[in-house]
Amino acid sequence: MPYTAFSAKQSYIDKNPKVIQGFTNALQKGMDYVQSHTPEDIAGIIAPQFKETDLDTITMIVERYYDQDTWKDNLVFEEDSFNLLQDILEDAGELDKRAPYKDLVTTDFADKAAK
Repeated sequence: MPYTAFSAKQSYIDKNPKVIQGFTNALQKGMDYVQSHTPEDIAGIIAPQFKETDLDTITMIVERYYDQDTWKDNLVFEEDSFNLLQDILEDAGELDKRAPYKDLVTTDFADKAAK
């Protein structure tokens, strides 16, 4: 299940498809970088964002993410993941009514970015 998701109103998507595609492409570029570089490379890039943490610790955390296969190679939010998220929200008492995947999710931009 993805650990991060992004949302926008349909009206915004309809009026700004280039913005949505550009944002998605940029995220995919980051995903591609993660897939093609070592934990040490990634730790060095992100270290300035974690000034209170030493580079060895950041590298260890990135290695753990690799070992857990945390990062997917694309941004497509699949229906199984969507349903699992709703299961978790229901179990936590945070979701009263399930939403249909096809009504809330579009993978068009992620599909295009992954090509």
